[in-house]
Amino acid sequence: MTKLLVPFVTALFLGLSSLLSHADPAADVKASYAAWDQAFNKGDAKALAALYADDALFLPATQDVIIGRPGIEKFFASLFAMGVKAHKLDLIQASGDDKLMFGVAKWSADGKDKAGKDQPWGGVATHIFERQPDGSMKLKVHTFN
Repeated sequence: MTKLLVPFVTALFLGLSSLLSHADPAADVKASYAAWDQAFNKGDAKALAALYADDALFLPATQDVIIGRPGIEKFFASLFAMGVKAHKLDLIQASGDDKLMFGVAKWSADGKDKAGKDQPWGGVATHIFERQPDGSMKLKVHTFN
C-alpha cells in the first residue's frame, strides 16, 4: 500500500504545484502596466527602460526600430522633454503562460500638438512580456500607434 501511496502523493503534489505556478496573465499584465504607467508618470526614462529586457524590440508610432534599453531610454527621455505626461494603459486582453505573455491595451496620455498646445494622445499598444528567472516580467516587444 505504501508503495502505491508515495507515487500517488508525489503526482498529486506535482499536479497541484503545476496548477499553482501557472500565471494569471491578466493579473500579471495589469501589474506590469501599473509599474509602467508609474515610471512614465514620474518622468523617469531610466526606470521605464529598466522594465524592458536588455534586447527588447521597441516599435513606436514613429516607425523607428529600437533595440535595447539605451535606445528605449533615449526615446522616452525625448517624450518627457516635450512635456508628455499622464500616461494610462487600459487592458483589452491578455494571455500566455508562465514564460511568455502578451497584453493588448488602449493607451492615453497628455501630449502637445505641433504648436506646443495641450492635446490628448491615444491609441492601442501590443506588448509581449518574458518572465525572468527572478519571477519579474520584462517587455520583449512593444509596439503602439
